[in-house]
Amino acid sequence: MIPLHVQLVNSTLRGVLKRLHFPLEVMLVCVRWYAAYPLSLRNLEEMMTERGVLVDHATVHRWALKMLPVLAKVFRSRKRPVGRSWRMDETYIRVGGHWKYLYRSVDRLGQTVDFLLTAHRDVAAARRFFERAIDQHGVPEKITIDKSGANTATVHSLVEDSGVAIELRQSKYLNNLVEQDHRAIKQRVRPMLGFKSFCSAAKIIAGIETMHMIKKGQLDRAVGQVSSAAQQFYSLAF
Repeated sequence: MIPLHVQLVNSTLRGVLKRLHFPLEVMLVCVRWYAAYPLSLRNLEEMMTERGVLVDHATVHRWALKMLPVLAKVFRSRKRPVGRSWRMDETYIRVGGHWKYLYRSVDRLGQTVDFLLTAHRDVAAARRFFERAIDQHGVPEKITIDKSGANTATVHSLVEDSGVAIELRQSKYLNNLVEQDHRAIKQRVRPMLGFKSFCSAAKIIAGIETMHMIKKGQLDRAVGQVSSAAQQFYSLAF
């Protein structure tokens, strides 16, 4: 159960909830299910109706757009450190009838380093991804990529600009780890049948990636604390 007796301390989320007229418990459950499982919005509408809660699928979508970016930001501030050896790759996400690019990276243990949805697949996009990841986790010792010329040029430029030695490896075999990790995100996105706008896609994917990282145990918790993925997700609000 969601600890509703605990004070909602996230001021940004408090501001969002002022304009949403449903119990917090209902909204957080719907938003978590949407981010965690391969369900459509109409699936969620039907599931809530079976539980005696009448809520339109468009309303659930509105909750997700407003709440998931806030919860994802809280998660980033509480995310556990990752390893210094990164595997980086891009996958495709359909937005507005066109393919966009989701840059993703994991460490050698499969922990998510970072992700970034971009409109283009080029040096500028790869640079934004790496700068965001390095800002969060520091400069890695090794980066494994495919044979993409844009990604190769980006890593070389990072080495030149930082003056730090980064070992660059181009190996499809070693990059299988991140390619396999893409599947969890693609399986969740598939029932959505594509996003209508880039902005909504970025917000929803942030929530999906957050729930995926929680399931992998990447939320920093007190030593010895045991809690389910659902409880960890709800803790981002309190």
